[in-house]
Amino acid sequence: MEYRRPSHSVEGARRSMSRSRSLHRRDSIQSNSSVYEDVEMAQDELYDGPIAESLPTSVSAFSHRRPRADSTTSFTFHQVDPELDYEEEDTSAVSDDLESGDFRFGEEDDDSTDFHDGRPNGEYVLHRRSSTLSRSSVHDRLLRTESIKTSDSRAGQGRHSQTVYMINEDLTIAIAGFRTSQIRFAAYVFLCVCTLGLGWLLLRWLPRWYVRVLGRACPLSDCDWVVIENQWGEVTIMNVEKKLYGRPMSTVFGTTEKQYLLDDDHDPVITELRMLNYRYVRLFFNQQKDKFILFAGWKDPNWTDIRAVRSGLDIDEKHVREVVFGNNDIDIEQKSIPQLLVDEVFHPFYVFQIASLLLWSFDEYYYYAFAIFVMSFGSITSTLVETRATMRRLREISRFECDVRVLRNGFWRYVPSTELVPGDVYEVSDPHLTQFPSDGLLLSGDCIVNESMLTGESVPVSKSPATDETLHKINLGAPTVSAETAKHFLFCGTKIIRARRPQDDQGEEAAALAIVVRTGFSTTKGSLVRSMLFPKPSGFKFYRDSFRYVGVMALVAILGFIVSLVNFIRLDLAWHLIVVRALDVITIAVPPALPATLSIGTSFALSRLKKKQIFCISPQRVNVGGKLDIMCFDKTGTLTEDGLDILGVRVASGGRFHDIIEDASSLYRAVHESLQSNFAAALYTMATCHSLRSVDNEHVGDPLELKMVEFSGWSFEERDHTAIGQDGDDQGGLSPSVARPPTEFVEYLRGDEPTNASRNPIELGVLRSFEFVSQLRRASVVVRQFGQQGGDIYVKGAPESMRDICRTETFPTDYEEQLSYYTHKGYRVIACATRHIPKLNWVKVQKMKREEVESGLDFVGFIIFENKLKPTTTGVLQELHDSNIGVVMCTGDNILTAISVGRECRLINPTAHCFVPRFVEDEHGDGEVRLVWESIDNGAFRLDEKTLLPLPPTADADASLPYDISNLRNYSVAVSGDAFRWMVDYAEPEVLHRMLVCGKIYARMSPDEKHALVEKLQSIDYCVGFCGDGANDCGALKAADVGISLSEAEASVAAPFTSRNFDISCCPEVIREGRAALVTSFSCFKYMSLYSAIQFTSVSFLYTRASNLGDFQFLFIDLLLILPIAIFMSWSGPFPVLFRKGPTARLVSRKVLIPLLGHMVICIAVQAIVYIAVKRQPWYIPPKVGHDKSNIKNSQNTVLFLVSCFEYILAGVVLNAGHPFRQKVVRNWPFMAAVGLTLLGTLYMILAPAKWVQRLMQLTKTPWDFKLFMIALGGIYLVVAWSSEKFIFPRLARLAGHFKETMLRRPKQRKTYKLIQEKMRL
Repeated sequence: MEYRRPSHSVEGARRSMSRSRSLHRRDSIQSNSSVYEDVEMAQDELYDGPIAESLPTSVSAFSHRRPRADSTTSFTFHQVDPELDYEEEDTSAVSDDLESGDFRFGEEDDDSTDFHDGRPNGEYVLHRRSSTLSRSSVHDRLLRTESIKTSDSRAGQGRHSQTVYMINEDLTIAIAGFRTSQIRFAAYVFLCVCTLGLGWLLLRWLPRWYVRVLGRACPLSDCDWVVIENQWGEVTIMNVEKKLYGRPMSTVFGTTEKQYLLDDDHDPVITELRMLNYRYVRLFFNQQKDKFILFAGWKDPNWTDIRAVRSGLDIDEKHVREVVFGNNDIDIEQKSIPQLLVDEVFHPFYVFQIASLLLWSFDEYYYYAFAIFVMSFGSITSTLVETRATMRRLREISRFECDVRVLRNGFWRYVPSTELVPGDVYEVSDPHLTQFPSDGLLLSGDCIVNESMLTGESVPVSKSPATDETLHKINLGAPTVSAETAKHFLFCGTKIIRARRPQDDQGEEAAALAIVVRTGFSTTKGSLVRSMLFPKPSGFKFYRDSFRYVGVMALVAILGFIVSLVNFIRLDLAWHLIVVRALDVITIAVPPALPATLSIGTSFALSRLKKKQIFCISPQRVNVGGKLDIMCFDKTGTLTEDGLDILGVRVASGGRFHDIIEDASSLYRAVHESLQSNFAAALYTMATCHSLRSVDNEHVGDPLELKMVEFSGWSFEERDHTAIGQDGDDQGGLSPSVARPPTEFVEYLRGDEPTNASRNPIELGVLRSFEFVSQLRRASVVVRQFGQQGGDIYVKGAPESMRDICRTETFPTDYEEQLSYYTHKGYRVIACATRHIPKLNWVKVQKMKREEVESGLDFVGFIIFENKLKPTTTGVLQELHDSNIGVVMCTGDNILTAISVGRECRLINPTAHCFVPRFVEDEHGDGEVRLVWESIDNGAFRLDEKTLLPLPPTADADASLPYDISNLRNYSVAVSGDAFRWMVDYAEPEVLHRMLVCGKIYARMSPDEKHALVEKLQSIDYCVGFCGDGANDCGALKAADVGISLSEAEASVAAPFTSRNFDISCCPEVIREGRAALVTSFSCFKYMSLYSAIQFTSVSFLYTRASNLGDFQFLFIDLLLILPIAIFMSWSGPFPVLFRKGPTARLVSRKVLIPLLGHMVICIAVQAIVYIAVKRQPWYIPPKVGHDKSNIKNSQNTVLFLVSCFEYILAGVVLNAGHPFRQKVVRNWPFMAAVGLTLLGTLYMILAPAKWVQRLMQLTKTPWDFKLFMIALGGIYLVVAWSSEKFIFPRLARLAGHFKETMLRRPKQRKTYKLIQEKMRL
């Protein structure tokens, strides 16, 4: 199916182009995607999926996603008629609805489109509506998300199929309606009976065939069941749930503000409610649109006034909503043991095993069949037990039920939390409530909650009551909650640290109240559980290629079946023996244990990582860790220590900076000299401008603010929530939280006043606070001192943000110089500003806007923090650099600080130039901007704007360099968030790619930009790892191929890997284990494939004379040779030193297949030699061809069995990879013990077997000279196979590649970033 995009008017393009005049503004990225969407998790683990739901906006992310493997752009049962136009919709109405805060269903199309202004290639400019869509975005929808009418719909029969884009899951699904044809159903039953259940089994494995056999397409409005197919090709057959309803359509699908007057035509009554419950997400049939609508983002049109919604619901409305929304529980459907048993037993792998067991039993291989049956039974039992235990644990984690105090019919009553519906009002301050039972909005009171379940960051978050504006703007259908709404939003499942009631003096019941807005699986927690249950497919192709290889071997087996069939007919064997023997070839050639064997290495790697306090919830990602090309690191808390120490305070006054004050006592003495000075303003800023909260008499919150308050020595006391209701102000507020100075310094703050007991105490009341916003990069408070009429505004934030809000004349002349000095040294700098307000009252403060508060300020000075490197940082970065893995710093800190830290830890060369971009206006004077790349150490050195290669300095420029900078060749690039966003949106693709290749430091990066950086690196074929510790990194951790979160939790949903060691030493460990696991998987694959080939060869030789291997011979090979060698081959740990070149990650490659085919040729040759040699011996006992029974005890059988035993054992030695990715084979003592014991057993059977062994193994006698010949042949095989593996096969693989490039003229496929590096000659 082709992509189809909505058309855009020329005027729309012009509007998009006009935005280029403000390209460098930080707020140009508006994310509408979840941070938790892209990480795959294992199906068989407790946590096995990504999160795809709304989360606190501090962790919001870019909306575009990288395409994944096996994604399909067409659907089996949904075909688009190219002659039909799309449905016309009122797009302006949709836009108005979104702006007004009404719900938005998930199927609306995103009409963001790239525009090209027609300039020549040299002046490439992209203009976008949103910078969040990358050039390779999979949000260029796989299908148009609105349904397409089929030809039947034009005839008035209604549509038969549709597509829906589920935005929270980033998933496109197709829905097709069917009814069961009675005639076809009868034919289906007849087929199943006639084939003894084989037809049922095949149609169970092939659901599309099942639909074609039984189903009759019919309109969605009248279908009994539907087929749902997602973009990954996964098919689900589901019955349509039907419920009597009898209510208007608007009660289910909501109304828009444009529909003021609703009549029966516009708002018909829904007699029967038709519903689908796909992956615990509800879709309701909309009879006006004639399609199923994703039920997401429902919002009651009456939610407009806070006081009105506090009245709650009545019982009748509750029952109606319960029909639509269902129960408020996250209850995972658990399959019964018989259901699990059927699913497991009828898996193709076990069906093949059952068929093999029956075949072996018919052939009188009873012991072997019984042994395999016991192993299969044990495997099925352990799988069932593990599955049940996993589902039980997940159900215990996800299911939460408690009694909640709810307002119903105007009366308070306790009801189970499962009975909550949207619109219910419940008490948050109930002491029995420990976590929120649903998603909701806080209506009154205040809360401190722990949202670490969502973000991985355990810093408590404060929640304040919502306003009418919050109700108006909230968009429950969006995948993220906006920054403003998140302050009032209570996420389901998050823990309540403290909930306080308001102190209401107006007679109403004092209680902290919340309104339910989402329930069950529609909540944040429900979406988390959904994503665990339904992870996206992994893009790792190794396992898919291994199954393809099994398919190729099946074709070889069928060929062997045909050859054997012809040969047995020629030998005139009995027909039952012919059939059994020929089918037996298939069971030998196809290695059924191959998929299970490939996972053993990953299991060992996970256990080793766990011992090192590194936990993984996505086992598939272990192998991906072996492919990493680049690692991105957050700075604070990851590369540097988590805690910051205050170096000192640098106060500015009189146009200059004073000397740095390094301790609190010196600051108090400076304040004592002048109470109105900037010294006092700096002290009061540190004491009041923060978002700390007091829990159990301890301050909790941001570590930086804790250090700041600790330095000042002030105490901080929160006051209770209260309602004001005076002077026409009906908005509630906070009575002043109070800051008090330490008693030993109180006199310093009184100045030279005379001492008397009646003086007012020194207290600073915080009347209003504006919390830190990442876009503004600052926070502010309005403060009044006890007993005074006026007040003061105190602001702290990034130094860059002060230029826009402070008066120019208040900045010292050496502002930039001092800022550059401290940031160059790697210090974290926070700027402070203030403004005095002569007269101030509570109502005036509550009505002040943030823009009014944060303007016209006086600059105060700097608070300087030192952030030390962690002890392991430099060594780990050097190790990664030595192993040719790129290293990138991605931080929200100042760019100069980031460069300084980068040089200190050797992330960038300390003696090399580091270039940073600067915005300048284009010479054409048309308002366009461009980037100039200048050296941070000397602006005379620049990069070419098109190639990002160094330019020679101009002749008249001062080329002297500070800080011993002398290396221009190994330069690096540091990019700010503004410049990065501009490059993503408007730079030529080649320039963007070059920046990504040579960029080492990305500073002032928002969560969205970190996420975008990861995806842009992936777009040029980097396999990206990301390591971080905070909530701001969640989006990048999810988007990365391997995300590592530094957290105390064993299983953090923030990333597939979690390390309890709070430093980056975990990164090389994950890479080492990943490389070892990857190599192990390839070794096991080659060994199991060679095992099947060896046995297939032995049996093929014996079949020429109607012989075969014996029962106990098969048993000895499979259980005593192959099983221990295959398991212990995976035991080897990783090599302690990372090699400069990573292992191959492609199964279908000449590096893997040529050695494998070569070993097969060697094994066939060795068996052919002994097969021919034994027939020439005078003591040779030929096989006796029996009409109805195979002859086992003959010389051919004996020598082929014994020589093949050498091949099985020694092949494990040859194929067991060691250096440079795994430890040496000799250090793998279980493997060496298994090899030694099996070799001794084989030598024993050759040299001097006891008579009972001869009888058991059905061996014939051989003379000593031939015994020595077989032993020598085994030694020769070892030498030839080992030398070929080490020397001959790699050269053959290189020659094959050279032949492919030169003779076939098919160039080697290389990663994009490597080609860019070669062009830049890095």
